[in-house]
Amino acid sequence: MNTKDTENNKRKSALNVNKGIDQPSPINEAAVRAYKRKKPQPLSREEYVEGIKSGNITILSKAITLIESLRESDNELAQAIIEDCMPHSGNSVRIGITGVPGAGKSTFIEALGKHLTNNGEKVAVLAIDPSSTVSKGSLLGDKTRMETLAVDPNAFVRPSPSAGSLGGVAKKTREIIILCEAAGFGVVLIETVGVGQSEVAAHSMVDFFLLLMIAGAGDELQGMKRGIIEMCDAMVINKADGDNVIKAMAAKTQYENALHLFPPKQGGWTPRVLTCSSINKTGIDEIWKLVSQYCDTMKKNGFFRAKRDEQKNQRFFDSVNEELFNSFYNNHEVKRLMPEIKERLKNKNLNSYQAAREILNIYFKNK
Repeated sequence: MNTKDTENNKRKSALNVNKGIDQPSPINEAAVRAYKRKKPQPLSREEYVEGIKSGNITILSKAITLIESLRESDNELAQAIIEDCMPHSGNSVRIGITGVPGAGKSTFIEALGKHLTNNGEKVAVLAIDPSSTVSKGSLLGDKTRMETLAVDPNAFVRPSPSAGSLGGVAKKTREIIILCEAAGFGVVLIETVGVGQSEVAAHSMVDFFLLLMIAGAGDELQGMKRGIIEMCDAMVINKADGDNVIKAMAAKTQYENALHLFPPKQGGWTPRVLTCSSINKTGIDEIWKLVSQYCDTMKKNGFFRAKRDEQKNQRFFDSVNEELFNSFYNNHEVKRLMPEIKERLKNKNLNSYQAAREILNIYFKNK
C-alpha cells in the first residue's frame, strides 16, 4: 500500500481526531483591565476618620481590619486613626456579655440588639471567636448566628478572632470600641469567648458586665467561680421558656442566695438575677431597664466616670506591655539568635531561665 492510500485510510478511520480549535484564555483580559482602572486607592488618614465620624460602615470595617493587621506598615496609620477618633469616643454604654458554653450568648445578643434598634438605638456588636491553637484560625460565624441583627441598618456586627489573647477578648477590642463610638454607636455589646477566671480582661473595658447562665445543666453553683461572680453586675438565666421555666426560677433563687455571700460591690450596686427567653423575646426589656438603672445610679454617685478613668490606666499599662512585647520580638538581633537559643534548649545546653536571661541581655545591648 502506497503512502497516498495510507493517508486516505487514516482520514476515513473513526478513530481519527480532528485538530479542533484553539481554546480561549481562562483569563478575561478586558475584566482585568477594568479592575485595574477601578482598583480603589488606599484611604488617607483624613478619609478614614471622616468616614468613621459620618457612620460609613464600609470605612469603619476597613479601619478595624487595619487595626487588627499584624503588618508593621499598617501600625502607624492605625494608631493615627485611633488618636483622631479618641475625642469623639466615650459616649456609649459598653456592655460585656459572657456565659457558660451553650448559654445562648449569640441568640441573647441578637434579641437584645433588636430590642435596642427597634427603640432607636445604634448598636455595635463585637463578637470574639476563639482562635485555634493549632491552625491559628477562627470560624468567625457570629454573623450567621445573628442573621436578623446583622442586616439591621442601625446595627454593626463585627466578629474578631481572639488570636491567642487571654481574657476572652481580642487584642484590639479596646481600640475597636473607640472607633465604634466615634461612628455614633450608642451601645457597644462585647461577646466574650466564654466564662472563666481570665474574663477580667473583658471586665476592664466595659461599664456593665453581664453573666449569662442556663438552668438544668447540672449543679447550678458548680460553674460559679468567685472571680467571675465578683465582677458581674447582673446574672441572667437564659432559655426560661417551655418546660424550663420552673427550673429557671429555681436556679434564679439559688443564684440570688449565692450572691448574698459576696461583699458589696464598689459604687454600692447590688447585682440582680433575672430570667429571660431569647427565643420568645421575653424578659429582654427588663434586662435593658436594669442596665439603664445601673448607669444612672453609677453616674449620679460618680463611680461611672471613676471606673472609666481606672480603665484608662489599665489601657495604658496594657499598651506599654504590648509595645515592649512587639519591640522585643521584632528586634533584628533577637530574631537572628532565637533559632540558636531554641536549638541549645533542645540539646539541653542551657535551661529556660538561662536562655531567657541571655536573650534579654542581647536585646537590651542592641537597644
